[in-house]
Amino acid sequence: MSPGPIRLTGHAYTTLRPAGAACITGGFWADRRRTNAEVSIAQGPAKLEAAGNLANLRAAADGGNTFTGDYPFQDSDVHKWLEAASWQLADQPENAELAAHVDQLIALLASAQEPDGYLQTYFQVAHPEKRWQDLRWGHELYCAGHLIQAAVAHRRATGRDELLAVAVRFAVHVDSVFGPDKAVDGVCGHPEIETALVELYRETRERRWLDLAGYFVERRGHGLLDGERRPGAVYWQDHVPVREATTVAGHAVRQLYLLAGATDLAAETGDADLRVSLERLWAAMAGTKTYLTGGVGSRYEGEAFGEPYELPADRAYAETCAAIASVQWSWRMALLTGEAKYSDLVERTLFNGFLSGVGLDGDSWLYVNPLQIRESYEDSGGDKSARRTPWFRCACCPPNVMRLLASLPHYMASGDGEGLQLHQFATGVFEAGGGRVRVATDYPWGGRIAVTVEEAPGAEWTLSVRIPAWCEDFTATAPDGGAPAETVPGWLRLRRRWQPGDTLTVDLDLTARLTRPDPRVDAVRGCVAIERGPLVHCLEGVDQRPGVPFDELTLPYGAHLAVRHEPDLLGGVTVVSADGRIRGSADAVRLTAVPYCAWANRRPGPMRVWIPES
Repeated sequence: MSPGPIRLTGHAYTTLRPAGAACITGGFWADRRRTNAEVSIAQGPAKLEAAGNLANLRAAADGGNTFTGDYPFQDSDVHKWLEAASWQLADQPENAELAAHVDQLIALLASAQEPDGYLQTYFQVAHPEKRWQDLRWGHELYCAGHLIQAAVAHRRATGRDELLAVAVRFAVHVDSVFGPDKAVDGVCGHPEIETALVELYRETRERRWLDLAGYFVERRGHGLLDGERRPGAVYWQDHVPVREATTVAGHAVRQLYLLAGATDLAAETGDADLRVSLERLWAAMAGTKTYLTGGVGSRYEGEAFGEPYELPADRAYAETCAAIASVQWSWRMALLTGEAKYSDLVERTLFNGFLSGVGLDGDSWLYVNPLQIRESYEDSGGDKSARRTPWFRCACCPPNVMRLLASLPHYMASGDGEGLQLHQFATGVFEAGGGRVRVATDYPWGGRIAVTVEEAPGAEWTLSVRIPAWCEDFTATAPDGGAPAETVPGWLRLRRRWQPGDTLTVDLDLTARLTRPDPRVDAVRGCVAIERGPLVHCLEGVDQRPGVPFDELTLPYGAHLAVRHEPDLLGGVTVVSADGRIRGSADAVRLTAVPYCAWANRRPGPMRVWIPES
């Protein structure tokens, strides 16, 4: 049973609470998490060693003056890997090799930390005279935030305090420096510490960390980062206070990390006005600035959100880290409000815009996740390539993927005073709301979700299953063979006196469908996309008839979609086929679409999600 990255206090002002224990034991997500554990996380220390991250920590510990790498935030890659490894140890406490790597890195961090608690190797090694002097680009608080999150994960997974002690020393130092009447009245150019400090408060119950998080959230938008300098205040999230913002803007990861932290703050303080602002901003993002895949951030320039409905397929930036940040924020909003729409977006993003960021091998990555690659695409290499790469110069995404997959059971279920809510569908065991259930499903390939109660109170208890927004038809069978009586927006709920062994079975209709874009999205007007269940599909050149001009392929209006499962393709996927056309020709050509999350795992070639409709 796995602990998770959110542990609300007993007085938190949320509608739901995350599952107290969760374990994914089989199926789609178990397979991906196994690869994450056996390949991605396992090779993390070697990757960090090769990139120089660990050399920087040794230099800081030994008084060296040579910094390796191109970015001041190199330490954060270490912290994110430590968080991922800690969540993995919660699943595999017997993994002695992984535990040894974790212990070695914790010792290295402790030895690199300054006596006053400061820990940021870029400034310790290369520019000690510039500590806290460059809040726009220095990423000192950003790295502190990731250190805190790693420390909280490590304590929850192992019960040990060594890393938490390092993080608390750094947090004490930050608290001594930042504040309206202290040495620095400012915020970090990259939000992250806000959500971390709230979690530190939850873990230690020290109010000072919640207050410090509130200070950093509330000081945003007051011009503290000299927004006249490029790339400007919007990029740094210093253009408008969170409470006054009307839409998401600027650097996508920065924006969403900030809003995740603000949501944590609202959850623990009960700030109703802040909650209203967060609901408004989420609606703007989900309704006008999110790709069909759940990806966010349409502009390469500034890795930023564009204008409403500015969602070009071929120029989509859709950074993997932004998808992760979207999942983190939406999950917090689901807990805060209890509304299913937030978990709908979590599902869409997990299965598509997030999962495309890591190869099926667990050893190749995408930093950006476009929705179209033309036949004429020329790969210039580098981090922003649309071809998979084994690592990045700016390696923020790989360990970020690792920590989300390692903590994924935490995002599956929640509880409240009435019962348990199943938000995402994976085979496993989930405990919340005073009960425990076992889920069996082959989702997303099949639509049946069987939920068997293992423990429940003797009184009436409510089991709730999310009905995804994409699902137009479903059936449900209660333990007595009848149909559950209550369906509320986004949820199927069954309240009764449950006995161990009682099973609620839900069958979601996974009929493949054609999706048309909002007509205000100029870039893909007149196109359709193929979806089946939670999966967005795409055409890849490798699956089409040789010699077919890929960029000229169209799909006739109302095309019939055929579905088949291919157990030997891409690790086993369901594909969708249809008779298409070549632009300007009446001849039919069979088109095959694979899940977008599995694209770019074979030979390089063109790809598209949105297909012109003829």
